[in-house]
Amino acid sequence: MAEEEKVVATEKVAPETNANEPRKKAPRVNRSNKQGERGGKRMPARPRREEKQYEERVVRINRVSRTVKGGRKLRFAALVVVGDRKGNFGFGTGKAAEVPEAIKKALENAKRNMFHITLVKNGTIAHDYFGEYGASRVFLKPAPEGTGIIAGGPVRDVLEIAGVRNIYSKIYGSRTGINCIRATVDALNNVKTYAQVQLLRK
Repeated sequence: MAEEEKVVATEKVAPETNANEPRKKAPRVNRSNKQGERGGKRMPARPRREEKQYEERVVRINRVSRTVKGGRKLRFAALVVVGDRKGNFGFGTGKAAEVPEAIKKALENAKRNMFHITLVKNGTIAHDYFGEYGASRVFLKPAPEGTGIIAGGPVRDVLEIAGVRNIYSKIYGSRTGINCIRATVDALNNVKTYAQVQLLRK
């Protein structure tokens, strides 16, 4: 008879650990890169907000109504001005049933209705001028450094957003917002620089 082989089981002895030694931490798993989470695809980056080319300012919002067969129909009319404070500016109007939609239409209209003025040193105009539209008359006069913008209402909004820093102004006649803005634009567009006057005199 063959002798039976005895299998001796070896017991695994745990290594002795020193209580003073710090325990090693398990390495961190980057969950964002794990396949299978959210379909194994990375989330798209958020688009950066584009810087606005022009500064926008709401001058006035009027509530207008029209009487129709079924009753009164209310709408909102917005008047806004836009500009970059570097000589470029514009104005526009928009009308809609809701205020945000009216402002959006007015901004689109203003960006299609842009003007440019050339400012002299101290951020003022070259000479004084009267601008007229309808029953509104706006007088603009250059001012020295430190004067600021002496204007009020819609005229101030147009001058600030166009980049004028020092100027005197006065409104005569009607003070309707849109007419004051159009009279101010008429005055700014008819102001001539020194070079333009020299060319006209030749």
